[in-house]
Amino acid sequence: MSNALVYTSYMKTTPEKLWAAITNPEFARQYWGGHVNMSDWKKGSKWQHEDTNNNNNVRIAGKVVECTPPKHLVLTWASPGNEAEISTVTFVIEPVEDMVKLEVTHAELKAGSDMAQGVSKGWPLVLSSLKTYLETGKALNIFAVKACNAPKVA
Repeated sequence: MSNALVYTSYMKTTPEKLWAAITNPEFARQYWGGHVNMSDWKKGSKWQHEDTNNNNNVRIAGKVVECTPPKHLVLTWASPGNEAEISTVTFVIEPVEDMVKLEVTHAELKAGSDMAQGVSKGWPLVLSSLKTYLETGKALNIFAVKACNAPKVA
């Protein structure tokens, strides 16, 4: 059995800045606790989520399924060594007056898996830090929450 987690957030930013925050490694490093997303962001390309605090250790890897800047990004998502449990993450960015709506859907998760448990704790932290960083210029310490230090947290 598989399931999906959906997170919706509204941020005082532009679609272009939010897109850059997701796809630009130096931008992501600021709010994702030193982790970066690496790819050329072309359909079919590989992407990796790397921990720059730990010798660029690859935490998550996959492929770019769809990419329409600055509106829509779909990625496959798996832990290295556990590619049998591939899930997908979809980012949908929509302008709403002077805000942007971000909807992140993490789908095809195996119910009860380590990945499902990890991302259910990780996404709220990362997305809160992203919102805070875009609106204030200062990110949250996502590792202040003990649950975030568990293996395979997004």
